[in-house]
Amino acid sequence: ETYGPAQYSAWQTMMRSHSIANGLFVGAPNRVGREGEIEFWGGSFVSDPYGNVLDQAVHDGEQNLVVTCDLSLINTARTHWPFFRDRRIDAFGDLQRRWCRD
Repeated sequence: ETYGPAQYSAWQTMMRSHSIANGLFVGAPNRVGREGEIEFWGGSFVSDPYGNVLDQAVHDGEQNLVVTCDLSLINTARTHWPFFRDRRIDAFGDLQRRWCRD
């Protein structure tokens, strides 16, 4: 069974959402091909602080990307889309308990 297109779309959406939520550039590398039962979709990409894909690699081979990132967008995005401002890190304690041992 092949999940490639649906899994790739979900993965890209998650990576782009990290750009938006954190107000920064994300470089999302991904292998290409198969290894045993595991399928790798390729399509590595870089997204800006607004989640826009700036450049994307091919899905069927190796490719290097060189992307120019305007770092001033980080401050602009965090000022106008202040997701960091509204985080409640004081409420994170119980969330990390499941994964971290005291």
